[in-house]
Amino acid sequence: MKKDIHPEYQETVFRCACGAEVKTRSTKPEYRLEICSACHPFFTGKQKLVDSAGRVERFMKKYADAAIATGKKPAKTSKVKPAIKPAVKPKKEKAEKPKK
Repeated sequence: MKKDIHPEYQETVFRCACGAEVKTRSTKPEYRLEICSACHPFFTGKQKLVDSAGRVERFMKKYADAAIATGKKPAKTSKVKPAIKPAVKPKKEKAEKPKK
């Protein structure tokens, strides 16, 4: 690295509005956050799905019993092979046209 062109790397504290603090290193001495993983509804499990027109319920009803894809191929089942059919098909007779 070149000297005297990089900012100073120092101890940093990230402070959330909920009071949580995370200590790490950065170029600024302090950061103030509005929301963090300790208070965000997604991470705390308090997030609810907003359902307009019953879309979530329709989706759950449609795919609730569907098999989950695991990425594996299904097991092979033993099938009885049909008897070999002749390759030559019988010819159809042409109907004669009436004479005029």
